[in-house]
Amino acid sequence: MTSTVASLTGVRFRYPNASADALRVERFALQAGERVFVRGPSGSGKTTLLSLLAGVLVPREGAACLNERDWRTLSSAGRDRLRADGIGYIFQQFNLLAYLSVLDNVLLPCRFSASRRARAGGSAAATARTAEGLLGRMGLHGAMLRRSAGELSVGQQQRVAAARALIGSPALVIADEPTSALDEGTRESFMTVLLEACRDAGSALVFVSHDARLSPLFERQVDLAAINGATRSANEGAPA
Repeated sequence: MTSTVASLTGVRFRYPNASADALRVERFALQAGERVFVRGPSGSGKTTLLSLLAGVLVPREGAACLNERDWRTLSSAGRDRLRADGIGYIFQQFNLLAYLSVLDNVLLPCRFSASRRARAGGSAAATARTAEGLLGRMGLHGAMLRRSAGELSVGQQQRVAAARALIGSPALVIADEPTSALDEGTRESFMTVLLEACRDAGSALVFVSHDARLSPLFERQVDLAAINGATRSANEGAPA
């Protein structure tokens, strides 16, 4: 029986000083190892959804959970620890540290999480080998690993960001429009490696994109505009 890795239940979220909710979701859940494609137009709540799943934001009502722990019941430091232990995040702009080497960027999660470090091998040498293996799967080898991240092409930076998210087999990988800056050939090869790596790590993957051509690669597709009651209410109230 599969376990629920992340879930939103009866969630209501409103930004400070806003007059209406940005997100109202009755139920959204990811099972262990599941791959879910989330689509939706601008303003449908995609960024808010991901931020709630990652505990960056907490709902004013309802429960947002990771591995059955409700983000709202944790202190700020507790949320940071749970996030570091259980989530790998591929940002749209990658968010690499330009002055660090490729290898050191990938190893960063292991510096902040003892459990990620243990799952990646434990010792410094073992975690480095794990990082090198992930980068090798992404097509990055040898002297490339010692180059600073700021010297890389966009496609290379993206693959480093994916390896960083995957190290230490997090329960959940969140990918926020990670292919938006890639050409078709690079996009296809990246998706193949990302999906295979998540499968091998047993990580659930929630992948947000405007590119509907990618949706058949996923076990489940979610139209966020259809499940976000805040968006539906706003659209129903709009003048014809």
